Amino acid sequence: MKRARFGPGDVFAVPLRSGGYGLGVIARETTGRTLFGYFFGPVHEDVPGAELLPRLVAADAVLVGRFGHLGLSRGPTASNGDWITIGRIPDWDPANWPLPAFVRAEPIRGGAFLVTYDESDLLRERDVRYFPPGVVLDGPEDGLMGAGFVEIRLTRLLAASAE
Repeated sequence: MKRARFGPGDVFAVPLRSGGYGLGVIARETTGRTLFGYFFGPVHEDVPGAELLPRLVAADAVLVGRFGHLGLSRGPTASNGDWITIGRIPDWDPANWPLPAFVRAEPIRGGAFLVTYDESDLLRERDVRYFPPGVVLDGPEDGLMGAGFVEIRLTRLLAASAE
C-alpha cells in the first residue's frame, strides 16, 4: 500500500461521528509520523473545497494537539472514512501556526506540568515545569491523540458550539 504524502500546511477533512466533516491543518510533522495540528468547525456536510484554505487561522481552532498519522496515511478517498487531504494553505508560514506549551495534569500531587516539545521531534520534551494546585495554566491538554479520538472530540466540540 502506497503511503499518502502530507506535511505542514496541508489541510484535511476529518469525518465526524455524527456526519459531515470538520477541518484540520498540519502545523508540524516529525519523522516518526507524529503530527501537531489545529482543528476547526463548523460542520461541513460534504468535503469542502480549497476556497476555504486562505480563511483558516490558528486563533479560530476549536482543538489543538499532537496526533498520529493513521487517519491520513491510508489515502485520500471519501468512501472509507479516512481523513481527506484538501490542499495546502497558500503562503504557508509556520510562525502563524505556533507549537504551544501543553498542560499535563498531575493527579498524585495535584497541580499540573507545563510541557514544551522540540519543534523537530514532537515526542521529545524540551522543558517540563511543575506548577502547584491553584495555579491556572493556559494551553491545550497534553497527550497524543489517535485518529478516532480526534474524530470523537471534534464531533463533540462542534456539536457543543452549535447549541
